[in-house]
Amino acid sequence: MDIRLLTCIIIRKNTKYLVGRVLGSSELRWSDSPHDAWRTRDREAAQDVARIVGGTMMLFNPAVGQLRVL
Repeated sequence: MDIRLLTCIIIRKNTKYLVGRVLGSSELRWSDSPHDAWRTRDREAAQDVARIVGGTMMLFNPAVGQLRVL
């Protein structure tokens, strides 16, 4: 298995990572851990979400815990 295929895009704002919305609410849920974050490989979707929440797109590989700004 190619470990690079596990790399995804997550959203960070300050020191928190976007997990998603609270069910039945427009409130956003954030976590201290990138492992809890909402993940996507769709760059356009990530750009839209980052713009809406005022966050930064990050590349994240959960298998090795590698994280960097996209």
